[in-house]
Amino acid sequence: MRAKVITTIAAGLLAAAGMSAPAAAAAPTDRGAQAADSGRVAANTWVYTWTTANVRSCASTQCGINYTVGPDYRFSAICWDYGEHVTQHGYSHNKWVLLGSGSSWVWGGLLKGSQTGNVPNRC
Repeated sequence: MRAKVITTIAAGLLAAAGMSAPAAAAAPTDRGAQAADSGRVAANTWVYTWTTANVRSCASTQCGINYTVGPDYRFSAICWDYGEHVTQHGYSHNKWVLLGSGSSWVWGGLLKGSQTGNVPNRC
């Protein structure tokens, strides 16, 4: 009962903030649902930064910075895709993560976990 209440409250707060609910709160059949404003499959995976990260308007350092976040910042992520190859903090690859807004990207090397911050599906 307590877990259901907490999940319901969290989903309500995310909805109020314009974000998607985390995968744990979604029914298994909802994981493959199409995002309403795009043809991308919604994964709703939580990702966390391990260092300061610039959130950009596309998957390249040539794109504008929408905002910057500090370490341990949590995002809702939709999917990952290939973008500009970046070398930073001893990591070097070209995998970028599309955030829950559907219009912001973060380079996967700034996220905890795998090169995609453990986001399982490609855009």
